[in-house]
Amino acid sequence: MITDLWTYSFLRYAFIAALVIGFTAPLIGSFIVVRRMSLIADALSHMTLAGISFSLFLGQYIALFADLNPLYMGTLISVLAALGLNWLRGKYVHFQELSIPIMMSAGMGLSAIFISLSRGFSVDLSTLLFGSISAVSQSDITLIVSVAVLTFLVILIFYKQLLFLSFDEEQAKVSGLPSTMLHLLFMFIVALVIAVSMRIVGTLLVSSLITLPVAAALRFTSSFKQTILWSIIFGEVATIGGLVLAYDLDVAPGGVIVLIAVGILAAVMALEKVMSFKKKEVQHE
Repeated sequence: MITDLWTYSFLRYAFIAALVIGFTAPLIGSFIVVRRMSLIADALSHMTLAGISFSLFLGQYIALFADLNPLYMGTLISVLAALGLNWLRGKYVHFQELSIPIMMSAGMGLSAIFISLSRGFSVDLSTLLFGSISAVSQSDITLIVSVAVLTFLVILIFYKQLLFLSFDEEQAKVSGLPSTMLHLLFMFIVALVIAVSMRIVGTLLVSSLITLPVAAALRFTSSFKQTILWSIIFGEVATIGGLVLAYDLDVAPGGVIVLIAVGILAAVMALEKVMSFKKKEVQHE
């Protein structure tokens, strides 16, 4: 694949996308996992799919949408869905987790309708569900990099506030922190990251890339900053390694990326078990 990078532009786009997504998904995933909102990625990814399928559906009848990158509509719908999730959380104060299956169901229903009404999309459905190496375009790269820069700046500027809000939301509200504004900002960033990650990982697997590297990092790190660092390292290994293997094997990259992430988690847990066993042996001596 390395030699082909200089020959095929779509490979360069895919490599850049994987590199950037491998950084942003675990970065935002660290905050998602700590806030116990891991399933939010599934809800927003299904709404993103609804937006993409809606854009492709409109493209069959309206010239403007025929030339429009469907990821733009998917991103917009994902952001609106994030705001909808926040509204639903307020309506179900004591059952806030209900907001996720409600939004996920809406996304799946809308996607099924627009796909069934289609006379044939310009992209294969498996590309939307499991990602694709060849699906990443130059306009996708512009959007993906822009989202990554925005995500990094938001985390950098509001790191302490988001950390406080993630670990103790009630105390953050009592202390006078603008929790509502910060939560909306966080949900906005999460929606953007999930939407742009779909090109490489796909709708059904994007939540795995956000949570699995973090799950592996949590097994041995002792601070939140270490968790973020190792999550990003694991995310990059999974995305770049998965992209290379997917190209060589001619399969959808999403599945390979997720399997590598699962393998990393399994390896970390196995190593943790071995280290714990050795520590007990030393103590017995």
